Amino acid sequence: MKIGFIGCGNMGMAMAKGILGSGIAGTQEMIASAKSEATMEKIKNELQIRAAASNREVVEFADLVFLAVKPQYYAQVIAEIKDAANMDHDGKSAQIFVSIAPGKKLAWFEQQFGAPIKLVRTMPNTPAMVGEGMTAYCANSRVSEEEKEQTARILGSFGRAEEVSEPLMDVVTSVSGSSPAYVFVLIEAMADAAVADGMPRAQAYTFASQAVLGSAKMVLQTGLHPGVLKDMVCSPGGTTIEAVRVLEEKGMRSSVIEAMKACVKKAEQM
Repeated sequence: MKIGFIGCGNMGMAMAKGILGSGIAGTQEMIASAKSEATMEKIKNELQIRAAASNREVVEFADLVFLAVKPQYYAQVIAEIKDAANMDHDGKSAQIFVSIAPGKKLAWFEQQFGAPIKLVRTMPNTPAMVGEGMTAYCANSRVSEEEKEQTARILGSFGRAEEVSEPLMDVVTSVSGSSPAYVFVLIEAMADAAVADGMPRAQAYTFASQAVLGSAKMVLQTGLHPGVLKDMVCSPGGTTIEAVRVLEEKGMRSSVIEAMKACVKKAEQM
């Protein structure tokens, strides 16, 4: 399968590297376009794939096209490429178009293309840059089960991928798409506290980051409820339960919930 990227910023670059690293597609089977010369140089030198002179060239080449531009540019890009889409003898798209934009629904894309296009809507996240992404996807009715499985394999090349119903996509934005930022704030705060108590900053970031990484792996690999794992750390009358008491007193749990609800609301408005 030939794979194309329209837009190849941090997310597109991470996804492309994952695809290449997995062997799903080789350098000769991939193409990408970008607005800036600096990104075009990265496409040529870091990815060593074909650098397209235009977005239409990507569409004309690829069987699966990632629309990896910022949400505000989607309408402009689709207007530019929609006439270049490959159609089969029944007048239906032979290609799969994959969106990574928050808030943009399948129906919106169908309206923009104005043609019976195969569409997959996804929400990846930045840990894809280190092969630990979490990507949700949903597809319109024109995408076959086989094509969905093929797309899921591609999405899984840079982390995990799971199909969700479209109404949950805005929830995905809050729980995985945007949540790396929440975790980075947590790591930064933990490191700041350690620095305040005398630990060198670089070492503090290492300790805090590894603790978050290990804790997440425990949830995923043990299958135990996070509350059970928390209780395993909290000895009676100990240091951990005292820290947890203060977190509850300061409203950490409520703050996270309210932040995520605000994230969902913003996604629904986009």
